[in-house]
Amino acid sequence: MPKILFIQPTQVGSDGQLCKQKRIHLPGLVFPLLAAMTPPGWKVEVRIEVVDDIDFETDADIVGIGSMGYATLHGLSLAGEFRARGKTVVMGGYMASMMPLYVRERVDSVVIGDAEISYPELIDDFERTGRLKPVYDNPVTSLAGLPVPRYELLLEKKIGGMLPVQAGRGCPHTCSFCSIACIYKGRYITRPVDEVVRDIRAVKDHGLKRFYLIDDNIVSNRRYLEELCEAIEPLGMTWATQCSLELSRYPRLLERVRRAGATMMSFGVESITQEGLDRLGKKWLRVDGHEQALRTITDAGIMVSSEMMVGIDGETEESIRATAAFIDEIRIPIPRFYIMTPMPGSQLFYEFKAAGRLVTEDYALYDGARAVHRPENMSPERLTDLYWWLYVKVFSIRGILRRTLFHPKAFRQPLAYLFAFYVSLHYRRYIRRRVPPNIL
Repeated sequence: MPKILFIQPTQVGSDGQLCKQKRIHLPGLVFPLLAAMTPPGWKVEVRIEVVDDIDFETDADIVGIGSMGYATLHGLSLAGEFRARGKTVVMGGYMASMMPLYVRERVDSVVIGDAEISYPELIDDFERTGRLKPVYDNPVTSLAGLPVPRYELLLEKKIGGMLPVQAGRGCPHTCSFCSIACIYKGRYITRPVDEVVRDIRAVKDHGLKRFYLIDDNIVSNRRYLEELCEAIEPLGMTWATQCSLELSRYPRLLERVRRAGATMMSFGVESITQEGLDRLGKKWLRVDGHEQALRTITDAGIMVSSEMMVGIDGETEESIRATAAFIDEIRIPIPRFYIMTPMPGSQLFYEFKAAGRLVTEDYALYDGARAVHRPENMSPERLTDLYWWLYVKVFSIRGILRRTLFHPKAFRQPLAYLFAFYVSLHYRRYIRRRVPPNIL
């Protein structure tokens, strides 16, 4: 019986050690979904490196490596180990899709973007010829008819209390720095509501009361979100997702989302510097509305997580220090930061390359935790230092307590804010190792 081994690589710390955890709280969906699409004659194994060890002497015929972020770079080293042992290695995910030529030199095959068409084709090629094409690039136009993911492959592992369910993919915005914009080019595709609910019921049947709704920007189609919430509410589940701050502009929809069980959302706050956002193609996001938007969402009963960048054009040392004060004032329970990185394949990358602003094209350094471009108002080295200063400042014990257990809304959602407290301590441990705390 042929076998495919799926691997989600972990990150490597500045000390050269692998990032490991006792459990993973937000497991990915792609491998359980691909496993459900695998022909019956195949055996499937899933290894999530942050909680699993990797057996390089596997009997797998194909090794599939996939990751959303910078762990892709470590994934390429894993690919080298497997190829040295004669294994056929295929890689996919956002980062691999954005720099396929770079990845292609280090693996046997690359899947660009969506895998729903490419994966069955890949398996068929291997069954017929024993080989794979160098590249599979088959964008999907519909997400209807996807099978129920094989959640049991995740439940075999040490995970938290949530399983992933997908609603939509893509985003109508085309921000120049964004990997989603690079791949979906302004498209937003939704799954049929009844199929999303079917998968939520499957999560519930496994005995879980919470799920993570995967969507790149779920408020992109407000009518769809309202219909989805109407269908979710009777299930009595609670859930988390990511969204844009635009949700705060629609009070009725925000209330509908909360009634449907949403307790936590992650928002791309990005920056407190408007000039930089405008130049990144994100003019629709207004920094003078950040505070009101975040307070509106919090007052509605949804705990906020945020994503922000440092090092965008127009930013200064003073604005980075002001970012720490902003987080403390708004009391965002779970903030995350990245150095603005012109990812290979993005519009921003080509703009910076043409302007001679790239410090290096060694993609192994494009990890979001060090400056690989020349900022306008400081040196790359100073930006990197300020990035770590910001993380250390925000994730002080005082800061963590103020944003979580002592948050004014903590009494309304004690379990949610207790979870935020745990996550913050978890992130603090990574920060002390100078590892971007992107793993949970």
